[in-house]
Amino acid sequence: MAKQKEVVYQVFTRLFGNTNTNNKPWGTVEENGVGKFSDFTPKALKEIKDLGCTYMWYTGVPHHALINDYSDFGISNDSPEVVKGRAGSPYAVKDYYNVNPDLAKNPEKRLQEFVSLIKRTHKAGLKVIIDIVPNHVARNYEGTSTPKGSRPFGVDDDTSVEYARDNDFYYLPQHEFQVPNWRDGYQPLGGEDLAPYPDFEENPAKWTGNGSRSAQPDFNDWYETVKINYGVKPDGAYDFDILPDEYAHKSFEEHFHFWKDKSVPSAWVKFKDIALYWLKKGVDGFRYDMAEMVPVEFWSYMNSHIKMQNPNAFLMAEVYNPHEYRNFIFKGKMDYLYDKVEMYDSLKHIMQGHGWTDHIPVVKKGTQDIEHHLLHFLENHDEQRIASPDFAGDALRGKPAMVVSATMTTAPVMIYFGQEVGEPAAEHPGFGSPTRTSIFDYIGVPHHQRWVNDKKFDGGQLSDEEAALREFYKRLLNFTINSNALTGHYQDIHFYNRDHTEYYNHHVLSFVRWSDDEKLVVVSNFHANDWFGFHLQLPPDIIEKWNLKDGEYLLEDMLYGHKETLFVNEGSAKVRVDVHPLESFIFKLHTK
Repeated sequence: MAKQKEVVYQVFTRLFGNTNTNNKPWGTVEENGVGKFSDFTPKALKEIKDLGCTYMWYTGVPHHALINDYSDFGISNDSPEVVKGRAGSPYAVKDYYNVNPDLAKNPEKRLQEFVSLIKRTHKAGLKVIIDIVPNHVARNYEGTSTPKGSRPFGVDDDTSVEYARDNDFYYLPQHEFQVPNWRDGYQPLGGEDLAPYPDFEENPAKWTGNGSRSAQPDFNDWYETVKINYGVKPDGAYDFDILPDEYAHKSFEEHFHFWKDKSVPSAWVKFKDIALYWLKKGVDGFRYDMAEMVPVEFWSYMNSHIKMQNPNAFLMAEVYNPHEYRNFIFKGKMDYLYDKVEMYDSLKHIMQGHGWTDHIPVVKKGTQDIEHHLLHFLENHDEQRIASPDFAGDALRGKPAMVVSATMTTAPVMIYFGQEVGEPAAEHPGFGSPTRTSIFDYIGVPHHQRWVNDKKFDGGQLSDEEAALREFYKRLLNFTINSNALTGHYQDIHFYNRDHTEYYNHHVLSFVRWSDDEKLVVVSNFHANDWFGFHLQLPPDIIEKWNLKDGEYLLEDMLYGHKETLFVNEGSAKVRVDVHPLESFIFKLHTK
């Protein structure tokens, strides 16, 4: 079992230190500004560490396609026809062996600047995660920085055939790529004259990242990317060795040895080499984009190689099919998967006011065997901000859900920069739309900028409400990483109280967590307007497991110090709880 809970702070790297407040739609880097690696100062990193975080996920670090002229640094310009937004999608990587030149003070030394950031992050007591996007790369992938001994994706492909096992891409011979038919009023760069920019040519056309086999993908396809070939034939048949079922129960060392004498597709080796390259630079782990679009055998190969180099590497992946969770965890050797489709979606419904807390223990029970591997979050770069009108319209509605996300399991919890100050993502950035902080354009993040406070990183411009919300996150996350009960046992007490406790209801959730020396009772009220009072009860089996003798016990809330008394008498254990709207208690039991 984990020694402590981990907390991942996801930060969109180019937005973090940007203090420019123009926020002009489709604005250039000169108009709207961009953050740099250097903005993550020792002070900034200390504040994130003190917030209660243990990992920094620097999103958008690998060099991706973007609209900015770096030709003086040997970087080719990209075509707006195949770049989403002006700053570009971080998931259309152009060179896996280098970093985004926008993020460097001196683009010529961008890699050195990132390595310096890794060192600063480690010095602050935080570990580093970056993205690897295995399913697709930018349409104009070049891999200019690829080291000797390795080859960029696609350079050795036979483009006269749709498929060959060691081709890195799929092709449409005799067909030239055409840009999508724009619709809904969309125009690249918001209608700016594209004459100064290079035209995009691709002949023969390649399959698009989401699997589209059309030479002219649809506007809603991932048209800025091309799909990587992992040895999956166009008819879906596998052109590589299948991992035997018993390997679900074998160690990463055994997985590594399984692949040692096997011939694997070219793309497997290329991605493995990329991961090992970044480990050597000091990166501590990876977040894998759309991992389920790639065969699980590749993950066995990739992750076992990573773990052989660093057994403690932190490997988290985006997988949205719950039926495949165990496959990717056990056969694919993933540490953590997003718990999006079940836990996040359920919490979102409750936060919006139309879900019942009764659903949460049911979801938890269904994944109890893999609960340590399901990473929890309420926001990330793909999801709507809690405070946006389309989600909950109020950042405070995230408070009970954050308590549950942080304390219900032994798995890590993640927060997205700005979440802790109630960022609503109200901007109209260009390619993106409000409710999500833009990952495509140069933009400022207003609530977060008030915390940045002209790079003092002290929250000096926050409103009282924003500062109080950040203080709540700080209290919760610091408790989370220091509690050994949260790496111990769990039991639902919600349904026991639904059956036995007057006034306890479907807006409230309760459960217990414990270890040998720490016992917790967690109660959250998800209702935004009503308070509830009731005598919360511990079931008889918990009284027995916790060895509670008749008498009175002090319960002290670990968030704000509120105290109550637990009365134990002849097999009954009750505590009076009055819980205000959106309030939570993490009661710690003090034994005599």
